[in-house]
Amino acid sequence: MAFSEFELKRYGKVIEDFLVIHRPPVEVRPHVDISYRIDGQSIEIFELRPMWNDPAKITESSIAKATYVKSKREWKIYWMKSDLKWQSYEPMPSVKELSSFTETVAADEYSCFWG
Repeated sequence: MAFSEFELKRYGKVIEDFLVIHRPPVEVRPHVDISYRIDGQSIEIFELRPMWNDPAKITESSIAKATYVKSKREWKIYWMKSDLKWQSYEPMPSVKELSSFTETVAADEYSCFWG
């Protein structure tokens, strides 16, 4: 089940506040940028870059994902492993608030999200 309009606005605001702080400077954004998408009960943060051999095409590289589990009222945190599969973020597999997810991604104590 997808988020309600109210939840979409609230969660979008949290992620956009995170991006304001962590996006690269405006002059660098044509070369590397970060963005997000909301799909069902998940929010994914990803990096955007032009392809090295065809700059007209943009590639996406996943950074982090939070999936809301309504029955537990918590956000499960995932990171993209080198095998391109989502892995649970074992140091902190879930949080109660979306803002805790963005704080975890920003801190990246184990270099899972930003490398």
